[in-house]
Order: sequence, then structure tokens, then C-alpha cells
Amino acid sequence: MSPGHVVRRASIALILLLGAALIPATAQQPPAKPATPPATKPAQPPAPAAPPAAQPKPPAAPPSQQAAPTPPPPPPPQQATPVAPPKSFITQILVPGSHFHGVHGLAFDKDDQLFVGSVVGQSIYRVNVDSGEVDVVVEPGMDGRAIGMADDIAFAPDGTMAWTGFLTGNIYIRKGNEAPRLIATGLPGINSLAFKTEKDKEPRLFATQVFLGDALWEIDLKADKPINYADPASKKQPLLKDMGGLNGFEFGPDGLLYGPLWFRGLVVKIDVDKGGQMTTVADGFRIPAAVNFDKKGNLYVVDTALGQLVRVIPASGEKTLIATLKPGLDNLAIDGRDRVFVTNMVDNAVYQIDTRTGGARTVIEGKLAIPSDIAVFNDGDREILHVADVFSYRTVDGANGVVETHLRMQGDTLEYPLGISVNARQALLTSWFSGSVQRVDRKTGKSIEVLHGFKAPVDAIETAKGELLVLELGTGSLLRVTGADSKDQVVIAKDLAAPTAMVEGPDNVVYITETASGRVVQIDIASGARKTVSEGLVAPEGIDLGPDGRLYVAEVGHRRVVAIDRTTGDRVIIATNLDIGLPGYKHGPPAFVTTGVAVGKSGAVYVSSDIRNAIYKLIPVR
Repeated sequence: MSPGHVVRRASIALILLLGAALIPATAQQPPAKPATPPATKPAQPPAPAAPPAAQPKPPAAPPSQQAAPTPPPPPPPQQATPVAPPKSFITQILVPGSHFHGVHGLAFDKDDQLFVGSVVGQSIYRVNVDSGEVDVVVEPGMDGRAIGMADDIAFAPDGTMAWTGFLTGNIYIRKGNEAPRLIATGLPGINSLAFKTEKDKEPRLFATQVFLGDALWEIDLKADKPINYADPASKKQPLLKDMGGLNGFEFGPDGLLYGPLWFRGLVVKIDVDKGGQMTTVADGFRIPAAVNFDKKGNLYVVDTALGQLVRVIPASGEKTLIATLKPGLDNLAIDGRDRVFVTNMVDNAVYQIDTRTGGARTVIEGKLAIPSDIAVFNDGDREILHVADVFSYRTVDGANGVVETHLRMQGDTLEYPLGISVNARQALLTSWFSGSVQRVDRKTGKSIEVLHGFKAPVDAIETAKGELLVLELGTGSLLRVTGADSKDQVVIAKDLAAPTAMVEGPDNVVYITETASGRVVQIDIASGARKTVSEGLVAPEGIDLGPDGRLYVAEVGHRRVVAIDRTTGDRVIIATNLDIGLPGYKHGPPAFVTTGVAVGKSGAVYVSSDIRNAIYKLIPVR
């Protein structure tokens, strides 16, 4: 993994936090959900005049892994005759769900109960490490406050729990069963935290900013109201700055702070009482993410890029490889019996590591992390789903739900995908997190190139003519992109109200969902002319074109999928009461995690559940 790629990933969180600045004010909130859904026609709408596009044929060999010239366009697709709409649909779960929405920080309380946090899920969970049972102990809260958002968790000796709100820049504490209390604001990218405890002294709380900043702070626990650490009037200053990304840290038995420097591949120790004096303990890591001590004074380190758990002797820096798992390890905790547990954000997993044998026991694990947008490729008689899984790029067999992982965050070139499209040659992944569009070879699952410089892109497609179109949330625009490194960008349409997803239709048009306005609009690719196909929807997100010529749209505000006649705008409800529409955070994008819709040539409709972390399959009845 190149240093440049690591730096690019560091900018991901910056775009998250500044989402409000990138999103037009009129697009930040979808329309309020009405008390009752608008009326829809019970009868099936007539077939459209124009047929949909079929899949293009595969081209020759894909480009190399390095940034390469844009490959030649695929041959124009052959148009198929629309089939009759199904009479109804049967809803089934194709891929079962899981707890968490990416799992990060974890800690044991004084009773040896394990608590884990999820940034995207904006919740804190208690996990029974023997049974794998999970319950939510801190929820997101109302009005996008994201109270439960926890990138890291720490416990004081009296049981007080503290945690960091990475995207909000807040720190909360909770004593016993009391309500969470906000104690710090103005700390963008606040990531790791730990209590320093000394005999006969009050515990002190320290926390670090990573990615959105690079600083170590001591947090005031005695103030009677929240302190804004970004406000000069607070007179608060960091203990250290520009360290290199001090991530999951812990205080050792000698009273020194030990932690990993994400961007420097080091583990260091810091004396917080002597001006932050910093000394290297061990080096040679790829991306060290977190450390913790056992009762014998051994220091354990997780390397997220290599998926390794390493034991370090603090006095000498001697390293011993204990276990190798899959990349994407995020944090670790050690219980009162010196048992080591680690989290993996890619697999929504908690594992117990046997430090003698290197074996791993699964406490809990999911098949998907956070399924966002989805797309389907018809490979002969098989329908293969391509999933933007936020921490991974995965495919799913539409017949049996078998999941295959191709790219993993931290271990591979990947930038938190949320949007996706696919054709015979490639999948296009988009990330409003990192402002990127990534080309991935469909057959091999390997990254071809990553294009940067977009303003919160939410979807991208390669048209039947071979043009790259990118949908930008940050500008509310549809772009035609050409040239090396996506330098040449032409605006086809602008002033879109929180555009979220698109699909190409016949006759050189695309259909776009506008989450904020509740519309589906048609855009002529050549002229930019637009017309409204359907309006009055509540938070429409994912969209696809079915073999019957209708548009299938996830209407997230009503937790349902509707089929829309492209000519008349008439719509029919085909599935209801779906677990879709994960709440976002204040000033974030309207579609925090896109609810994806994909329609196979069989007429089966696939829907991603961002709440359940599952994939639905709606089977047509004819």
C-alpha cells in the first residue's frame, strides 16, 4: 500500500465532516414523511413505448492496475422487448443481516462486560462474548444528534463510560444508567480516548484527533457544561500536535501513554506529565491501529493493513507475531482474564484470539458490513449482485445468496464505496466520503484506477456509448467526464435536489432520484433537457430499470419499493415494511447510506437493507 493511498484515505473523514458545506442547503433534508402514503394506482401501468437497454458484450482484456488510459467503449447494446409486468412479488431475505454497521472501538467495563461502538450505526452495543448475544445500550438519539456514535470507548474505575463521536467532534460520558452527557465539542475527527488512573487521584481523560486533525488533548471532566475546544475563548490547547495519527492508545503500568502512529508505522510512548515527550517503542508496522496491555505487561498491537495481532515487549521493542486474520482489524480489548478480543470493521466481527496458538474464535460475524448501493450483472442465467459495502466491495449470487469479497478496506485499494454500477467490463464505485470514482475489473475484482477531484459523488455509470457520467451531491450536478485523471468535466444538468442514484434508459437518457425533492427526473444526456417522471415520493434513493420497462425505486421515507411507468408516471407499490433508511447525522447527506435497488433479467428485484445489513430479493409472480 503506497503512502499516497494512505494519505488519500485520511481525507475521507474530512469530506464526511464537511458534508454540510458540500451539500446545497436546499438538499440537506428530505421532505417530511406524511401521515399517510400518497395514493397509487392498484392496476399495473401500461408498458412503455421504448424498450430498456440490454447488457453490453464483454470487451478485450482490462487495463492494468496502474492509472491507465480509459478503455475503449463497449459495443452498443441490443435492445430487448419489454416483458409483461409481474402480478405481484414475494419478499425474501437473500443475504441475512447482522449487528453493527461497521464495528470499531471496544472496551470491557469493571464487570467484564464487553461494549463495542459503531460510527455509521451511531450506537454502542453490549456483547456477550460467550453467546454472541448483542443488545443496544446507547442509541443514535433524535434529530441527527448521533449520540451513540462511538469510534472508541473507555471506562473509568468507577464505571463511568466515555466515547468519541468521530463525525460530530463530540465526546460523551455516562455514569451508570444516567443519560449520556455531552462534555466536549469542536474536536473534528475525535477518535481514541483513555483514562489515566493513579492511586489517590481523580481519573484524567485524554483523547486524540486523527484524520481530521492530529492532536492529543486532555479533556476537562469537571466543567459543568460542554467545552468547545475549537473556540479560542476556551483557552484549551492540545498537549501534542502533528504526531502522525495517534490512534487506539492505552496507558501502561508505568503511567505512560502507549499508542500507534497510523501514518508512520510506529508504536510510541508519551509522558503526558512532561510536556508530551514522545519515544519510539517499536517500528516496522504497515498500519498500526490500536494497542492494549495484558496483566503481565505485554503490549498487543493490531495492524489493520496486514490483519495481524503482534505482541511487543515495551522495554526492548521486540515483536512476536501472534495471529494473522483478515485486513480491516480496527481495535482490541483485553478482559480480566487476559483474553484478547479484536474487531474487524469489514466483517462486522468480534473475534477472541488465543495468544498461545494464534487461533481465533468467532464471537459474532456478519456476511456484509453496511450494504449501500447495489447493481446486478446478468452472467448467462446467473444474476450476480455487485455491492458497495462501505468497508468492502462484494458480489452476491442472486440464486443462493453466496457472498464473495473482492476488496477490503485497509488491505486493498478501496475508498469506502457507497454507490455502484456494473457492465460487462467493469464496476464503478463511488464514494462521497473520499470524493472518488473507482474502476474495478468485473471479472477479476481487482482495482483498475481511482479518480479523484469530485465533490461528493454518489453514483457513476458508463453509458452504452462509453461515456463516463458522474452524479455529484456536492454540486447537485450530472457530469460528463473525459480526459486523463477525470480532468475534463462538463455539466450536463445542474440544480438537482440531493441527487442520489441514476440509471441509463433507452434513447440516450438517464433517470435520477432526487431525495430532497421527492422526484424522479429524466435527463437527456446530449442536451441536458429534463422532465419530471414522478413526484410526491418521500426520500427516493436507489433506482433501476426493469425488463418490463418500468423504473424500480426505493422510497425510503415510506420503507417501500415502487414501480414507476416512465411515460405516465403512474406508480405501483411492490414491497412494503422494508428495513431501509438508516438515519444520518446532523448536516450529513440526506441519503447517509444509499438504499440500493437492482433488477435482474428474471424480473427479480434486489434491495439493500442498510438497517438490517441484509439483501432482500423480491421474486416476481406472473
